[in-house]
Amino acid sequence: MAQPRPLLIAPSVLASDFGKLGAEIAAVDRAGADWIHLDVMDGHFVPNLTFGPPIIKAVRGTTNKFFDAHLMVSNPDALLGEYAAAGAEMITVHIEACTHLHRTLAAIRELGCKAGVSLNPATPIHGLEYVLDQLDMVLVMSVNPGFGGQKYIPEAAQKVAAIRHMLGERDVHIQVDGGVTPETAPLVYHAGADVLVAGSAVFKGGEESAYKANIEAIRQACA
Repeated sequence: MAQPRPLLIAPSVLASDFGKLGAEIAAVDRAGADWIHLDVMDGHFVPNLTFGPPIIKAVRGTTNKFFDAHLMVSNPDALLGEYAAAGAEMITVHIEACTHLHRTLAAIRELGCKAGVSLNPATPIHGLEYVLDQLDMVLVMSVNPGFGGQKYIPEAAQKVAAIRHMLGERDVHIQVDGGVTPETAPLVYHAGADVLVAGSAVFKGGEESAYKANIEAIRQACA
């Protein structure tokens, strides 16, 4: 097995208290987050509605951490410029939502952002084959997108390992989102993932000291 890459933890603000979103992001930053994961849902591609560019812009000043926007939306191409302008640094689109994936990835990079592609649990990996050199990250969904707090789908680790093999020596992140806890994190990290999105597992406890302990528990589990 290849040497594991440095672990990055990206708390999902979907699990935070939206009534004090800016303060929650600042708290999880101080608690040890590497990235901030922004789950954008349109109520169409997924059965839930969260937030859009104005909210991202409003909280951008609360932290200097990397803003990782996961667009669970039906027509991402129409929105890319708005998310880049709002402060997103990584824009991840769903392969299932992109008719012309190569063009979409090129557009993200032209906006000065890093480009990611997400795959739902039942989506095979072969659709990545011809865009590998346009990618900065592959996001493997380990739950069906649309809601926080779901149970981890075990086949995710096998998918991560297959993608890491497909990527070869390319410097591309593999992110896992869904049901990440201290129990499941080592399964995907040692399979080849290096960015772990955790919502409920980070924000449980409701205060900064709990967030710090929760993040550290995930790190220690993967060590």
